[in-house]
Amino acid sequence: MADRTAPNCHLRLEWVYGYRGHQCRNNLYYTAAKEIVYFVAGVGVVYNTREHKQKFYLGHNDDIISLALHPERVLVATGQVGKEPYICVWDSYTVQTVSILKDTHTHGIACLAFDLDGQCLVSVGLDSKNTICVWDWRRGKVLAAAPGHTDRIFDISWDLYQPSKLVSCGVKHIKFWSLCGNALTPKRGVFGKTGDLQTILCLACARDEVTYSGALNGDIYVWKGINLIRTVQGAHGSGIFSMNACEEGFATGGRDGCVRLWDLNFKPITVIDLRETDQGYKVARGENSRGLSVRSVCWRGDHILVGTQDSEIFEVVVHDRTKPFLIMQGHCEGELWALAVHPTKPLAMTGSDDRSVRIWSLIDHALIARCNMEEPIRCAAVSTDGIHLALGMKDGSFTVLRVRDMTEVVHIKDRKEAIHELKYSPDGAHLAVGSNDNSVDIYSVVQRYKKVGECIGSTSFITHMDWSTDSKYLQTNDGNGKRLFYRMPSGKEVTNREELKLVQWSSWTCVLGPEVNGIWPKYSEINDINSVDANFNNQVLVTADDYGLVKLLRYPCVRKGAKFKKYLGHSAHITNARWSHDYQWVITIGGADHSVFQWKFVSDRKSKEALHIAPQETLCDSNSEESDSDQSDVPEMDSEIEQETQLTYRRQVYKEDLPQLKEQSKEKHRAMAMKKRERTPGSGLKLHFIHGYRGFDCRSNLFYTQTGEIVYHVAAVGVVYNRQQNTQRFYMGHDDDILCLAIHPLKDFVATGQVGRDSSIHIWDTEMLKPMSVLKGFHQLGVCALDFSADGKRLASVGLDDNHTIVLWDWRKGEKLSAIRGSKDKIFVIKMNPYCSDKLITAGVKHMKFWHKAGGGLIGRKGNMGKTETMMCAVYGWTEEMVFSGTCTGDICIWRDMFLVKTVKAHDGPVFSMHALEKGFVTGGKDGIVALWDDTFERCLKTYAIKRAVLAPGSKGLLLEDNPSIRAISLGHGYILVGTKNGEILEVDKSGPITLLVQGHMEGEVWGLATHPHLPLCATVSDDKTLRIWDLSPSHCMLAVRKLKKGGRCCCFSPEGKALAVGLNDGSFLIVNADTLEDLVSFHHRKDIISDIRFSPGAGKYLAVASVDSFVDIYNVMSSKRVGVCKGSLNYITHLDWDKRGKLLQVNTGAKEQLFFEAPRGKKQTIPATEVEKIDWSTWTCVLGTSCEGIWPVVSEVTEVTTACLSNNRNVLATGDDLGYVKLFRYPVKGKYAKFKRYVAHSTHVTNVRWTHDDGLLVTVGGGDTCLMIWTHEAEGHREARHCDSEESDIESEDDGGYDSDVTRENEMNYTIKALSTNVRPMTGVKPHLQLKEPSVDER
Repeated sequence: MADRTAPNCHLRLEWVYGYRGHQCRNNLYYTAAKEIVYFVAGVGVVYNTREHKQKFYLGHNDDIISLALHPERVLVATGQVGKEPYICVWDSYTVQTVSILKDTHTHGIACLAFDLDGQCLVSVGLDSKNTICVWDWRRGKVLAAAPGHTDRIFDISWDLYQPSKLVSCGVKHIKFWSLCGNALTPKRGVFGKTGDLQTILCLACARDEVTYSGALNGDIYVWKGINLIRTVQGAHGSGIFSMNACEEGFATGGRDGCVRLWDLNFKPITVIDLRETDQGYKVARGENSRGLSVRSVCWRGDHILVGTQDSEIFEVVVHDRTKPFLIMQGHCEGELWALAVHPTKPLAMTGSDDRSVRIWSLIDHALIARCNMEEPIRCAAVSTDGIHLALGMKDGSFTVLRVRDMTEVVHIKDRKEAIHELKYSPDGAHLAVGSNDNSVDIYSVVQRYKKVGECIGSTSFITHMDWSTDSKYLQTNDGNGKRLFYRMPSGKEVTNREELKLVQWSSWTCVLGPEVNGIWPKYSEINDINSVDANFNNQVLVTADDYGLVKLLRYPCVRKGAKFKKYLGHSAHITNARWSHDYQWVITIGGADHSVFQWKFVSDRKSKEALHIAPQETLCDSNSEESDSDQSDVPEMDSEIEQETQLTYRRQVYKEDLPQLKEQSKEKHRAMAMKKRERTPGSGLKLHFIHGYRGFDCRSNLFYTQTGEIVYHVAAVGVVYNRQQNTQRFYMGHDDDILCLAIHPLKDFVATGQVGRDSSIHIWDTEMLKPMSVLKGFHQLGVCALDFSADGKRLASVGLDDNHTIVLWDWRKGEKLSAIRGSKDKIFVIKMNPYCSDKLITAGVKHMKFWHKAGGGLIGRKGNMGKTETMMCAVYGWTEEMVFSGTCTGDICIWRDMFLVKTVKAHDGPVFSMHALEKGFVTGGKDGIVALWDDTFERCLKTYAIKRAVLAPGSKGLLLEDNPSIRAISLGHGYILVGTKNGEILEVDKSGPITLLVQGHMEGEVWGLATHPHLPLCATVSDDKTLRIWDLSPSHCMLAVRKLKKGGRCCCFSPEGKALAVGLNDGSFLIVNADTLEDLVSFHHRKDIISDIRFSPGAGKYLAVASVDSFVDIYNVMSSKRVGVCKGSLNYITHLDWDKRGKLLQVNTGAKEQLFFEAPRGKKQTIPATEVEKIDWSTWTCVLGTSCEGIWPVVSEVTEVTTACLSNNRNVLATGDDLGYVKLFRYPVKGKYAKFKRYVAHSTHVTNVRWTHDDGLLVTVGGGDTCLMIWTHEAEGHREARHCDSEESDIESEDDGGYDSDVTRENEMNYTIKALSTNVRPMTGVKPHLQLKEPSVDER
């Protein structure tokens, strides 16, 4: 079995040959340290000419096309192309990112410029409007933005003598901008009679409102204010591409190959003509050459830097200006495909569509020879003795040169299509030449390259070839993905694969074959890997692909989707990659960026020594991120975590969609508006107590507040629980499941994040239960993790979108400070560094990342840990660098700065929660153990097992099982607070006893609910396979629980309250003793879920049992026999009700039928609607019929009313629906769309509602949110100040009818305000600055 991990060795970028001169200008400068800064492909280069060393900035993920130098000349800003291009501001000394500016431009960033004091940066986009943005670059904030011009802008500059003024120029225009507030206003330059209107390519500002600009015809235009006042004619022979201002004056560079220096009043000083230089191999420019063209000049003191179109950099000393030094060269524009390495010397040969072949010294990092050919070159090979260099051309010919002096040996043209690959045999006797004519020709070297064989078998162009070590076989790959073998030198195809079994290949550069299966991602086009080269010695393989990635894999890599390390730098496709002859380096060449990269190979041994060197930082996952391939070699994931990673929390309908849905249903309303609608009921509800805590898919969401209360969340409610009084208070600002909760360092505010299409985060006060701030507009689908900074001013959040976006907020202002894509895999936790609010960590599935803020972005580095583990929790330790994280295998990882120092075994199974104390830590795991540790995790000081045996007498319920999985843990007030997966909240006394405070059902939907006929009790049954009895009196506790073999969906007390019937999901049902929950009798007659179950009134003689099989069975309770079956419904049964006499059953079905059956035989009856109303029903829990027609909302196609229950005094009907609303209607609810009172606390479906026997309470259960909620029923006239928990109706008052037509029209106008639309609840609150003495920001 081949090793499927990524190789331990790695590559380090050592040198980049070339400079980007084409399609860029003004991109070459001296830094303060007299180093030269420029860019090539996707890399910023800082080149020290004195020491001949390069440093690299690798923060971009696509071609860089613009560069600006900060006035202090240490910081550099670079802009890139791409769909979401960004600007990086980085330090040229440390090559680390200082700030990232993003989310504004599209397509690319064409120009950049810093202002005089370096506080602001201006950028110009490549979008259709050529948008101009002014940034406060340190904060990553846009100060102003405006459309620049309809045509391309080539240069932009701040007026260094007038604050807040800018000048931009481009195709046929020049504009003078002023920045005032956040507005950028332009004035167009007036050409007038002084000069022709033409394209302006570059500009420089001088004092007294004078601007000098270089035009396409070679003239200099001089502007005063916005008017053209004079021109300097013929300053250059043709277009002036670059202009640079310095203390001494101005330097200009043009397409004519000259650099001119001017004094401060633009009087000429001198000319430097680079065409006359005899430096290097310049003279060899063929007649096809464009001649030299200057793209960038920089004048500092007596040195001038010049960058040319053809990727050369010259340095000129002013007093010795006839002798320019050529300090950097690269290939000119055109694709670069040919690469060969010398067999015995550290040399690399490249050939390109610029028709030149060049030889580079890998030791001196310099060009040592260059020769121009007649045709574009597509491939190269060096003979085994290093004497001949063969070049394959685009026109189908090939040429052989002597390496020594680049003289021609032969030139042969046997083919019409391009030669894409050629290779010498290991014995040096033959040359194989593969062409796009689908064939390989074999030439004999000793016979002056006479053709001796031909391989024809491919049906497509030849892409790769390798010889066997004995030179007897050749293998080829072609464009169709076929791998063929030929005998040499005849070229006969080998069809019998047996004879190839023992063949050894002298090189491996093919992309097909079992040895390299693993280089292909799981689903990929066969042509997107362009080059492969195997290093047999170290058993590694390097590949180059169309996405600009160089990857390092193990060789051989047999199984698809192998792990790799990847390196960025080339921007787009990499055409070739080769190891140097001694495997010290890898050379890669870029197609479009025509650059040559030299990477140092650092083997396993060396990389251990080099650990103390911080890895090169990048924004994208470069350096050496483990690959994103499948997890098959990751240890089995814990089942709980597995489940959780798959939760998406997507909804069919979000509450935010309601306004639009209603809008669409307006027509229906209008018809109704004319009729008188039923009034809302007089009485109302107030949420009183919730049994439940969300532990099954959330962690670390349970804390003590400042006053010693306990705050947590369940369903859509934030709960503040007072453990002395056993009471709860609620924050009800959310309208869907809350998934995470974080507490402010002062423990008086809490942040909660919810599910939603555009999900919101609320920061609220635990005393007043008022929102302090609501943050929305960034996270889609939901918010899964939150954390406050140590000073409490910032908040970090993680979204549930595919990229798990991380956002850093200034929460009081509601302002987003930075955002970045977090990870493809789920993130479970985010923690801000308590010592430095710019740093944070995220942990999750196969993921541990260390981030720091840089302007509007965040820079992340993966934790260095060898094998990627899934992290479930993390905390910072006692210094800024120390981090502790808990893994899914029960280890605690101890990190220093991002390096794993060691691991400590802490729990069996995942560590779900941890908490840092003043001295030490506390952890909780799936094993149900709470462990206290010292401050280095050296010693475990004490463990507490959560067991029934140690439950204290004051507990408000019963532990369902010993050692429940612990999901949240927190300390305070001498106790350890523990939340479990089973929905229990426990308080562990340091001396051992455990008190259960709150509990609810476990994961699974809760549907079954019944209230006791004469006691304040209720029973629930859930898919979690438990039946529970709850006390509704003020003691609020769970009195009894029983585990069932199957989950259940319904239950019912007998009329005298002694027995309890429970319907199960497998089609069986039980009758149990209501006190002890022991079985009395059980039946199993149906295959599908039992959906409702009811005792007949009075003596409870019969039991009606409804199933999803669409039958209702009637049993005689005394004789335990089935006495009747109600047949005839088209669909599953949803609701049942008996009449007072116990003779008639009313049945609702999923097909919205309302049916009637006679008991006990089950004969179907047809009863007219008028009669139904006269019947005296014992209970009313049905949702169909004329007496409850008005409960169906306007948008009823989308949402179902799941449940209803009529109060015992027959006045109020309560309903629950799929959107999580509990509503109250006045009964009977005749006529459509009745008015109601509406309450939100459950998150999605309200599955059942029931009144208690005295109508004093309403109990509701919430399906997937596992909650049992108890509401007090407040009689009419009982009105107290509300916590925004009710809304009077969702049909606006327009429906009361009788409006004037104009008024109606005006009423329907939609003035949606982004900030206010979609808020389901009215929010009340006092603005922070008007609140009663709030601690000031400094005190906080």
